[in-house]
Amino acid sequence: MTAARSQILDGIRRSLHRGALSGAGRAVVEQRLAAPPRGPMVARAQLPQAEKVVLFCQWAEANNATVARVAAPEVPAEIAGYLARNNLPAAAAMAPSPLLDGYDWASQRMLSLRRGRAVASDQVSITGAFAAIAETGTVVTASGPDHPVSLNLLPDTHVVVLREADIVAGYEEVWERLRVRYGKNAMPRTVNTITGPSRTGDIEQTIELGAHGPRRMHIVVVRE
Repeated sequence: MTAARSQILDGIRRSLHRGALSGAGRAVVEQRLAAPPRGPMVARAQLPQAEKVVLFCQWAEANNATVARVAAPEVPAEIAGYLARNNLPAAAAMAPSPLLDGYDWASQRMLSLRRGRAVASDQVSITGAFAAIAETGTVVTASGPDHPVSLNLLPDTHVVVLREADIVAGYEEVWERLRVRYGKNAMPRTVNTITGPSRTGDIEQTIELGAHGPRRMHIVVVRE
């Protein structure tokens, strides 16, 4: 444990007027950490995988995202076509992800890609996704060297490339996957759950897209 973290936890203990846990109390906490209990699962998402994919797409579109289902070789052409159809620049900041590098981006000669974090001038970002949730149409991303968080937040248009196999029923399965992928002591710094474009209804209860992040979200679901 780092000195800074130890200082924070000591401050919390002082505010609770107690010291570090010991005995039976500590054993209960350690048991829970060793075998985290699974929370409630929504019944509507307990489906065969093919039906989970359909449900995810339905909910993503209900939340103002657009969705395209394509085969892997069609991914670059679909993204280039989406940008052209929406009169968007054929340039994007792309996550430096090995999964994304596996697509034939060179086939789209008019598409200009810069790998790395987003900057204020970027209008479009392209990322992968750690997982997606069928019950709500939510995309889940995990930060790291292969996925700078700024790509989720700065550009007006966020394009997500999502594999069908990464669509799960509910949130509990996402946390289980995170524990398996990263281990309990090496979780990503940030886990973002993104349900459609950014929006707010603060002003007269009128929904405004793009208030705190991208105003467009296009999800390319890769058939397997």
